[in-house]
Amino acid sequence: MRNVSRITTIALLAIALSACSLFAPRTVWIDVRSMDEYNEDHIDNTEIIPHTEIAARISDLDLDKSTPIKVFCRSGVRAGIALTTLQDLGYTNVENVGGIADARVILNP
Repeated sequence: MRNVSRITTIALLAIALSACSLFAPRTVWIDVRSMDEYNEDHIDNTEIIPHTEIAARISDLDLDKSTPIKVFCRSGVRAGIALTTLQDLGYTNVENVGGIADARVILNP
């Protein structure tokens, strides 16, 4: 009987954890390069908001402040600026993944 109870508890825990991942917020990927750079080469299904416009335009995405956000540019420098700007605006789950090549490796392992 004790083993059945443990198995039931483990099964319920597995179901609960699985359900949590179903409701986890999706990660938003933001390319913070210029529009010209984006038009030359970009990753599908990513947002484009140049780092110079991130403060003014991030609200267009209507994100919760805890939404996972990953920012990238050509080398990571502008993504770092965007990260700081987003954090200053109260976004709590922002990551600079570096350049577009780094983002591609993460998105398409």
